[in-house]
Amino acid sequence: MSDTAFGLVGLSALFILLALRMPVALAMALVGVVGFGIMNGWGPAVSMLADEAFVISNNYELIVIPLFILMGNFASTSGMSRDLYNAAYAWFGHWRGGLASATIAACAGFAALSGSSVASAVTMGRVSLPEMKRFDYDSKLATGCIAAGGTLGILIPPSTGFIIYAILTEESIGRLFLAGVFPGILLAVLFMITIYIQTRINPKLGPAGPRSPMRDKVKTLSQATAMVFIVVVTIGGIYGGVFTPTEAAAVGAMLSFLLTLVRRRLTWNNLSDILLQTIRTTGLVFLILIGAHVFNPFLALTHIPDDLASLLIGADLSPHLVMLILMAAYIVLGSFLEGFAMLVLTLPIVHPMIIELGFDPIWFGVLIVIIIEIGLITPPVGVNVFVVKGIAGDVPLRDIFAGVIPFWFAMMACILILMAFPEIALFLPNTMIQSN
Repeated sequence: MSDTAFGLVGLSALFILLALRMPVALAMALVGVVGFGIMNGWGPAVSMLADEAFVISNNYELIVIPLFILMGNFASTSGMSRDLYNAAYAWFGHWRGGLASATIAACAGFAALSGSSVASAVTMGRVSLPEMKRFDYDSKLATGCIAAGGTLGILIPPSTGFIIYAILTEESIGRLFLAGVFPGILLAVLFMITIYIQTRINPKLGPAGPRSPMRDKVKTLSQATAMVFIVVVTIGGIYGGVFTPTEAAAVGAMLSFLLTLVRRRLTWNNLSDILLQTIRTTGLVFLILIGAHVFNPFLALTHIPDDLASLLIGADLSPHLVMLILMAAYIVLGSFLEGFAMLVLTLPIVHPMIIELGFDPIWFGVLIVIIIEIGLITPPVGVNVFVVKGIAGDVPLRDIFAGVIPFWFAMMACILILMAFPEIALFLPNTMIQSN
């Protein structure tokens, strides 16, 4: 059996294990060790497993993961999510669909603190859904905007999606964070435009709320300044070259902790919950990374990444057509695979191909994260949809999926815009490099 054929057998075994609901980290580690052992000897395979686990666990740069997770957990406990929503509601609530637009704006703001789509959907859903129900918003629009808005958590930095992409491809975390800023704003605006179009066609979907006086707008905006200050210090520090991403994560976590303390929202009970949740999430991410780094050497031995790249490049297709094919394949794959699993399974194959085709890997990272966002609201996986279902128990699941469809098209429009104008994503990281 050829190396490539054996690699295909290994990939098939991996997908079978995933279909049997084995955790993705364990499935990749098992297939990687067994495959590497058969091809290169069991001694090196066991040694590789131990070495990769040690290297990942002792990588200083990976401290950024638990620190940003901790920052998001403190931010959620401190009540910043309520401040963000109140400010957005004061400014946008009098529009048609204004509460839905306020939810999107608040999700974008909270995304700059949490780095998690699920956390953004849960937190903002609990705050905004009762308000939209009170103003008789259509349940499809209400739940759809929460599920879609929550996905901004892994696009607007700090983003766990960018961190995983950076680690798997050895790209700069700082450059990826900066590359996500303008696309994140663009996608939030496209979501708001989507809400405007829907409520323009059918005003009953999202009735306008009362207009807030200017003093209330200023007051709510001032209450949200703590969040703005933390974001400016962390992300602005990275952009200005003051902090590395790891240092920015530490500063952000400390500021969020101090804010929670000052607001008297911190108790021994919720501090324990915050730390345990941070540990659980960090452990999950690290296990996935270890599994990926064990699986990748086996994949390299099979020559599948090289063969696939040679096949596509040798087909004499234009680079942009190859990119469109890859995007379509990722969208289909994202419908069935969890986002991080999709990254760790495909990037060892796709990333070298992107470099060979002459595309910027930072720009490609932004596109991939948006693809993960699409997967978060696409059946049958649609993690964010099920999260929102847990909050809105009286809304049928089919209505939530129907509600996210317009936002799905907004995400597709965002991908096409970024493919046509890569500078939207690359302006900030390229400016940072020039300034340094």
